[in-house]
Amino acid sequence: MGYSLVDAEDAINSPNQPESGQTYRDAGVDIDAGNALVDAIKPLAKSTARSGSDAGLGGFGAFFDLRAAGFKDPILVATTDGVGTKLKIAIATGRHDRIGIDLVAMCVNDLVVQGAEPLLFLDYYATGKLEVAAGRSIIAGIAEGCRIAGCALVGGETAEMPGMYAHGDYDLAGFAVGAVERGQQLTGDTVAAGDIVLGLASSGVHSNGYSLVRRIVERSGLRYDEKAPFAPDRDLATALLEPTRIYVKSGLPPIRAGHIKALAHITGGGLIENPPRVVPDHLAVEIDAARWTLPAVFGWLMRQGNVAPEEMARTFNCGIGMVVVAAPEHADAAQTALAASGETVHRIGRITERRSGEPGARVLNMDSAWRR
Repeated sequence: MGYSLVDAEDAINSPNQPESGQTYRDAGVDIDAGNALVDAIKPLAKSTARSGSDAGLGGFGAFFDLRAAGFKDPILVATTDGVGTKLKIAIATGRHDRIGIDLVAMCVNDLVVQGAEPLLFLDYYATGKLEVAAGRSIIAGIAEGCRIAGCALVGGETAEMPGMYAHGDYDLAGFAVGAVERGQQLTGDTVAAGDIVLGLASSGVHSNGYSLVRRIVERSGLRYDEKAPFAPDRDLATALLEPTRIYVKSGLPPIRAGHIKALAHITGGGLIENPPRVVPDHLAVEIDAARWTLPAVFGWLMRQGNVAPEEMARTFNCGIGMVVVAAPEHADAAQTALAASGETVHRIGRITERRSGEPGARVLNMDSAWRR
């Protein structure tokens, strides 16, 4: 699918302007800049080619050959997501090169929790004034995320909308499609009391809770170019813009081996709201916060913002980017496989029966473990 440039404003034929002699550029939309961006990103998209797709740009749609990708009886899985107000830090600091990884991660991590392999990705990039260098940097990050996830960047949309966005502002949305063989999808239906809960370490704040993060930073008086109090080897912007970890290539092998019953991507809603989404209603996910060390960034946010541990667990991933549920007899194998793929794995809890009126997830020992 080819990238195209669109404008949401019909400013050319405004009754307050002459009908003749006007151009799209006069209305604030530069088609030439859009074409230049397409030319700049074609090699980036091509670098994400995989079996089933050549990741070429230029057409109106993209073909994907599921049989060439190795599937026999696939079920398609689709997701969409964005980056949220983490973008505000990237925009404020002019650091656009890695925010695209977050965009891909937020979509493909939602595919792997269904047991699906990400196949293709599309993006929507909207801005008030298209700047080719910034646009290329953003899409380079998207291409990097696609390479990490093993999916093809097959196209997208670039919308230049003067009047809709302030100069320098932009927004991103992503769309991913994956596939899983029929009968191998993860639904959580087989999760049972006594199953083991593993936690895969996050790379930082990932892409949720940034409205609170930015509020805490603002009230701290720190500038983004100052040293991060929790990571003195990096400035604050670099630390807070650390991309969301992508769990696809580490997660698929133990899934396909039958060692994982369910996965929960820890996004908005944190450790409280997400794990219950992947277990039956009569069960609860019990997590012990003493089983891992709260990363320094979260400790700083909690202290600087005077955020209660319960609010931390409901807002942030608190160092656990993915929750894994495995049967006791498969937990060691799942943990070994995930660690061999580069994940830091903690055994953080278990599945219990859920009594009437109880929440679907309980995080124990937050106060004693996180206030140390």
